[in-house]
This record gives sequence, structure tokens and C-alpha cells, in this order.
Amino acid sequence: MMNMVFERKLAIPMEVKEMYPMTAEMEMIIQKRAVEIKHIFEGKDDRLILIIGPCSADNPDAVIDYILRLRDVQEKVKNEIYIIPRIYTNKPRTTGAGYKGLLHQPNPNEKPDMFKGILATRSLHMRAVKETGFSCADEMLYPENHKYLDDLLAYVAVGARSVENQEHRLVSSGLDCPVGMKNPTAGDLSVMMNAITAAQHGHTFIYRGWEAHSAGNPYAHAIMRGYMNKHGQSMPNYHYEDLAHLAALYAAGDFSFPAAIIDTNHANSGKNPLEQPRICKEVLNMRRYNHDIKKLVKGFMIESYIEDGAQPVDGGCYGKSITDPCLGWEKTERLILELAEML
Repeated sequence: MMNMVFERKLAIPMEVKEMYPMTAEMEMIIQKRAVEIKHIFEGKDDRLILIIGPCSADNPDAVIDYILRLRDVQEKVKNEIYIIPRIYTNKPRTTGAGYKGLLHQPNPNEKPDMFKGILATRSLHMRAVKETGFSCADEMLYPENHKYLDDLLAYVAVGARSVENQEHRLVSSGLDCPVGMKNPTAGDLSVMMNAITAAQHGHTFIYRGWEAHSAGNPYAHAIMRGYMNKHGQSMPNYHYEDLAHLAALYAAGDFSFPAAIIDTNHANSGKNPLEQPRICKEVLNMRRYNHDIKKLVKGFMIESYIEDGAQPVDGGCYGKSITDPCLGWEKTERLILELAEML
């Protein structure tokens, strides 16, 4: 027998979508942005993508406040930079302990409530589209849950601990938006490249109790996030030699739209968010020097919020991360404007 308790049957995605339906205007925003983002990955648009926002979307009002600020700066850099806000509603935990995100705890100070969490995640992504005009990015921590948000998302990330999982790869192959595959925490790029290959091809598999058929996702691509060596030390993989090697791996295979996003936090920064501006600028200089790297690197993933740093779950500081430390708004705005000047 299983050593777990089944508390209640949760609403299926169709029911949740009926409770929180999109308007025609929201659908138009999402469709327009979907085309624009695909054009960047296809090489038809050379704007730099910034997938930027809090480590975890812990406070819906603060997240919307932050994204509204992004809306203002997006207008200033619209010819050079294309912003996709991060609204990460699931938080993977290395040991399983700690705050697991809005999906688990709509109120971080209360016990988990998965039904309220499902509603809260859809509500927040809808608010972003309606109130800011942005369709956003989320991490696919639980592939079965993707259907609750699949009509809203502009971008999906598969994390370093999930990238080797077969279900993540197969579900990614059926998505109609770019999916970024992170290199695993141990750094083996072959694992990431195998995930991209799997996601770019069609499959037959079981999904939510159905026999599902996917056509393949040509927009599956690499996210370079650094790695941990055998001594547990953070090691970056955004340097020139790393990106040249990635370009060679792509060239040796048969891939649609080779692309990479550089995650400027995590092991690339040693989880020091203040290093993120430096990393972005270093990579932009590499793009100037090497045409293959320029063609490959489509943008950056940046962890940023209203306030610098991080705090405990009960810290009480508005707009400050309760998971990994983030870059504060003043530094973020300055970074975006400086990157636009470099392009």
C-alpha cells in the first residue's frame, strides 16, 4: 500500500479554465506575442530576449507591480530588447524542504492548499496579460499541471533537475511555445542536448490518462545555467569557450533553430545576483566578437525583483524574494537600459 493520504480530487484544467476564462483581447495579446517570440528564435528578429523577474512569484500584487515597471522600461528599449516577465509559480527545492511556490502555498505563511494554488497561478498569469499586456514565462516543474496554464504562457523552462526526466521531454515536444532546457546541475551538456533532441521530435505517450501524440517542438533550446563540480562548488558555463562548444554541439546535430539563453544567476553567478549585470555584458561582448555565438545566444534569464537580496518567508519586506536572492529594481532598470545601448 502507498504511504500517503489522498485528500480530495482536484479540478481538471478544463474546469479551471471555465472558472477563469480568457477574453478575446487577452487571446489577441498572447497570439501576437507568440508570433514575435518565435520570430526571434527563428532569426527573423534580432532583438535580445530578457526572461526576467522574481525567483518565485510569492506575492501576486508585488509581482504585478514589478511587471508594470517592466512595461514602462520595455517602451524605452522596444527596438533592441524583448521582455518576457518571469512568473514562476512552482519552486523546485533541492532537498524538498521550504517554500515550494504559489501553487503549493498561495499564502506563504499558511499551510499548502493545492486547489487554491491552482486557481492562484492561473489568476496571476491572467492578471499579467490583462493589466500589463505581457504574456509571461513559467517553469514546468510538474508536466501534468501545464494544462492549467498552457493557453497563457509565452515561454516555458525545464529546470536543471527535471531536464533528464522523460515526461518533461515528451510533454515539451507537444508545446506550441519555446521551451528552454537547462543543463543539469552536474553540467553534462549531452543531457541537455538529448533533451532538446527529444523535445524537437514527435512522440506517442501517456498524458493525464490519455494516449497523446506530439508533433515535436522546433523551438526547444538550451539554457546555460552553470553547474556544480564534484566538490560542490559553483562553476560558470557562459564563457567564450563554453558557448563556442555549445555552438559546435548544435552544428554536429540536426536541430531546428539552434538557440541558447544564458541564465545569469544560479551556478553562473554563484547565486550572487549582483554579478548578473557583469555576466550579461561579458556575453554581449562575446557576441560582438564571434558571429556563431551572436547567432546562437538569443538572450538572458535574470532573477530580479523590487528589492535587492532575499528574506525569510515571514520577513515582511514588500517585493523582496523569499527564495533565491534577486537583483533590485533600480539596478535592473539601469541594466536593461545599458544592455540596449550595447546592442
